[in-house]
Amino acid sequence: MVARPAAVPRTRDERGGALGQAPEDKPVATAPVGLVPGDLPFTAPVSPAEGQPLDLSEFQFSETAPEFQIEAELDPIDAEAEEAAMLYSNGQESAVRALLERSTRSYRSGPGERLWLMLFDLFRLTGQKAAFEGLGIDYAQSFEKSPPGWRDAVVAVSVHAKGVGSVLFKGDLTGDNETGFTAVRQALARTPHLRLDMSKLRKLDAAGCQRLLELLQQARKDRREIELLGRDHLATLVDRLVVPGRAESQACWLLKLEICQLRGELEVFEDLAVNYAVTFEISPPSWEPKRVMEAESPPLVLAAADQLLTEAYVIKGDVKGARFPDLLAYAAVNHPVLIDCSAVTRMDFLSAGALLNILTTVKRTGRQIIFRHPHYLLAELFRVVGLKSVAEIVLARN
Repeated sequence: MVARPAAVPRTRDERGGALGQAPEDKPVATAPVGLVPGDLPFTAPVSPAEGQPLDLSEFQFSETAPEFQIEAELDPIDAEAEEAAMLYSNGQESAVRALLERSTRSYRSGPGERLWLMLFDLFRLTGQKAAFEGLGIDYAQSFEKSPPGWRDAVVAVSVHAKGVGSVLFKGDLTGDNETGFTAVRQALARTPHLRLDMSKLRKLDAAGCQRLLELLQQARKDRREIELLGRDHLATLVDRLVVPGRAESQACWLLKLEICQLRGELEVFEDLAVNYAVTFEISPPSWEPKRVMEAESPPLVLAAADQLLTEAYVIKGDVKGARFPDLLAYAAVNHPVLIDCSAVTRMDFLSAGALLNILTTVKRTGRQIIFRHPHYLLAELFRVVGLKSVAEIVLARN
């Protein structure tokens, strides 16, 4: 074989670097496609025998997502509130107190107030009145406002003493709406004073007005009371069917007279009564001063948390491993779905999770869900399990 001269590196002008391209008769040798393992970061050194280039086309990339999650930075106050809520749900009261007392020394204004309120509730629920009052002095100095007042943990159990119930009328006020009228009758059977919210009606007819009048009349005979909410909205719908001189929709006329009676609108009542007598050629109902109601209460969607007493689904005491088997049945016939937590002292994580599973199903039906008056430790547990995504949580007033 003919000996060849040893290969020497080309100069930059021969390789076509900064001085130009390589001559046509001397094509540039291209580097092999791939990476030498030694070039990869975080790999062990390779021996010369292992120095074959790696073809990246051989790699098979999975289409599935990697098994990791990028966590957003958690607010430190949220983190401490979450830890305290979980410790309390597990019965670790000493650990909760130590954590929250340390937190109150760190956060003496602004959003950290909720950690103070959790500590107030811990002292109240565990009967530590002296510690509660001492914390109140520090609270007043730090936040420059009055601290929460002491109340016994069992006071909230008597929330049904007023005997007031409320229900939102379901559907439209039409004669064929059996569901809506059945719910009202069932609610009225459980309470002597029912607040009936008509503010969500979209339409009505004479048959529906007649059925409502019969309910009101029967309630009076049974010495029960139906307080109509949304009377202005109801009157607006009725006015569309009350036409002087046209002897139609007589029940709508009578319902309009009933609304004027409840509002105390004597002059409007008398003018309408004259038109009724002329139109239908019969005597109108008489004015009854004793049946005039007080100023109308707000609609249930605004006042439900404090007004729906008898109709609430009540949870009490130390709740462990509960599955709430009757909650779905309650939710099926009540709207809003009001869950009274004012008498709950503690709830474990599993029970809170069971609530979430049930209420997620209820939420899909379009019902409004309200938790009324959980203490701050319980409210934070609800936040941890995700109940705030399906329900409104109304805390007890100071």
